[in-house]
Amino acid sequence: MTMTIKFLGATGTVTGSKYLLQSGTTKILLDCGLFQGYKQLRLRNWQALPIAPAELDAVVLTHAHLDHSGYLPLLVKNGFRGKIYCSGATYELCKILLPDSGRLLEEEAGFANRHGFSKHSPALPLYSEADAVRALRHFSPVKFNTTFQPCEGLQVELFRAGHILGAAIVQIKSADTTITFSGDLGRLHDLIMQAPSKIESSDYLVLESTYGDRLHDAADPATLLGNTIRETSSRGGVTIIPSFAVGRAQEIMYHLYLLKKSGALPSALPVYLNSPMAADTTALYRQYHEDHQLNTAQCEAMCHAAKIVNSVEESIALNRKRTPMVIIAASGMATGGRVLHHLKAFASDARNTILFAGFQAGGTRGAAMIGGVESIKIHGEYIPLRAKVSQIDNLSAHADASEIMTWLSYFKTPPKKTFITHGEPNAADALRRRITENLHWECYVPDYCEEIELTENMPSVIK
Repeated sequence: MTMTIKFLGATGTVTGSKYLLQSGTTKILLDCGLFQGYKQLRLRNWQALPIAPAELDAVVLTHAHLDHSGYLPLLVKNGFRGKIYCSGATYELCKILLPDSGRLLEEEAGFANRHGFSKHSPALPLYSEADAVRALRHFSPVKFNTTFQPCEGLQVELFRAGHILGAAIVQIKSADTTITFSGDLGRLHDLIMQAPSKIESSDYLVLESTYGDRLHDAADPATLLGNTIRETSSRGGVTIIPSFAVGRAQEIMYHLYLLKKSGALPSALPVYLNSPMAADTTALYRQYHEDHQLNTAQCEAMCHAAKIVNSVEESIALNRKRTPMVIIAASGMATGGRVLHHLKAFASDARNTILFAGFQAGGTRGAAMIGGVESIKIHGEYIPLRAKVSQIDNLSAHADASEIMTWLSYFKTPPKKTFITHGEPNAADALRRRITENLHWECYVPDYCEEIELTENMPSVIK
């Protein structure tokens, strides 16, 4: 039976991951993420999907990051009534991330209405916290390395992808076709996470390319982190680290624990984790120990490496401090959350440092700041950017181009076709060339909303 795939996101960009699979009358969505970054991408979140959500039989998630799961509340709000399958840890993380996303969207709309900087009157959230809570009722967690049937005619299995807790490589089989989605591949030798599972065969492969055009710096990220914080502290400055609440914040905390333990950073230097969501996520490392490499003592040390900032009042109080400290706050690309208030407070002071850890998608504040802008727009106001802006690229939770190639080498037979997605255009095309030249595989970089029929021979484009 013919299977088709339609690329509804993560084409020409790293965000908005959504793939519509159809086999006979069965229709499932692989990932259901939000577009982030450039305004023209974010506007897609408001556009209707090319399929009515009620027509979908199921959703399967690779992992919990919002660019892979954040559209789910809207999908359910607009009529989806099926089940959402994912790993146990992904479900627990979505219980944290999705309501928080809805709450932030409501807060941002409310703030825009109170201060009158929205072009819409009134400004409305994409979805609410209540919408997110309703979406969680559709989740059905499954185990890794265990086949399940989300709907008639399809068998699915999840394999560990590294990256973050619960992240999965997803393999979907019909009677005569197998397609594997890499999801976001983790590092092969990560300090905390397990390495991605080895996949030996698949008729088709959908492969991420976030770092498809580059290699991670070989320097020790802990050394770079320690040097940056020491230099900032010596100026009497504050180090602000915009960080993803899931994965990145925990890795930074573990590095800070090791730096203080070794004496590379003063033990008395205050470190704050200003994200209740990140604090809740950190606690899950105790529960899902099989997803990472830390022993119990190391896990506890990571969990206590920073003082948790819970209330809004505590968060505001941090902005009044003018002594050396480290503040880790969401979000990782400075697109929203509490980190924006810290940037408003500290970005104009040249003593301070804003330290980005990992990839910054085009169109985000993070990308603009690394690109050297002189001011940043936050809540309708332009803030002078005098603080030093730095980036530690090799703290990324994504495999780089070389690590992706190593992972591909585990295949005993090449896929009939490898679709390169989830990357900026340069990264996707660079990875396509690398795979074609080094492995001699058939590769293709799909366009947004392109639909392809997976046939016995070469996949053919429908539209």
